Amino acid sequence: MSGDGIAPPALPHRFPYRLVATDLDGTLLRGDETISPRTRAALAAAQAAGAHHIVVTGRSVAWTRHILDDLGYRGLAVCGQGAQLYHAGEHRLLTSVTLDRALARGVVARLEAELGPLALAANRDGLDGDIAMDERFRAAVGDAYRGRGEDNPYPTDAPDRTALFEQPLIKLYIQRTGLSDDELAAAARSLVGELVEVVVSGENLVEVLPLGLTKATGLALAARRLKVTAGETIAFGDMPNDIPMLKWAAHGVAMGGAHPDLLAVADEVTAGNDADGIAEVLEPLLRPADS
Repeated sequence: MSGDGIAPPALPHRFPYRLVATDLDGTLLRGDETISPRTRAALAAAQAAGAHHIVVTGRSVAWTRHILDDLGYRGLAVCGQGAQLYHAGEHRLLTSVTLDRALARGVVARLEAELGPLALAANRDGLDGDIAMDERFRAAVGDAYRGRGEDNPYPTDAPDRTALFEQPLIKLYIQRTGLSDDELAAAARSLVGELVEVVVSGENLVEVLPLGLTKATGLALAARRLKVTAGETIAFGDMPNDIPMLKWAAHGVAMGGAHPDLLAVADEVTAGNDADGIAEVLEPLLRPADS
């Protein structure tokens, strides 16, 4: 699982892709945040055949890099729904796209005027960008969120939300009691879809992003650096935020148990992340033609 940023040589005919793009949670990682030996071996074989592997995740760099380090991942990673391009081997943030804070405030005001009070969290930019929450927000992803405690310089029970917008941010998370994630995302798109992107990336994770930003835009940027095209890419995912990436790639694979919206656009459905779904797709492609 390494990457040196150099375009690979022409592949043997037995493996048709030069880039394997994988979502992280629910796709590459098992439920315990590890990668199975079988999936590791399949990705290693793809790289030995000349392909690159790129992680493409909704997680920000600050919430991704420790996992990549533990996995021994050394290549490029697309983080923050495409907002951040990170070089894991160099521990360096290469590019970053931020959400205009004045626009973000206006979007929140418009949504609350129509939908009522929202719970908010702000994902700050940078290698160490944390996530600050207001008092209503239900943390959905464990240690990634800085909740109440001495290590949080912006208490979640602050009387106003000024702290959420004091630093550059890459996205907002929104929640609304009484609305499912899909219902909230649909309502938000109808109200502010001309101003921002709204995606569902997981349970209790409805995200507000800069307009036009998707995993596909981030992946395309990384692919250009590697001199690889969409037509040479296979992509794996499980949630609606993976839809642009699967559509961009020549072949889009949905994991077993994926969100129905993603299943509707996938070229193929494989087993789940706890059942080596990635390996099940890659292994037959890596076998010699006469095997």
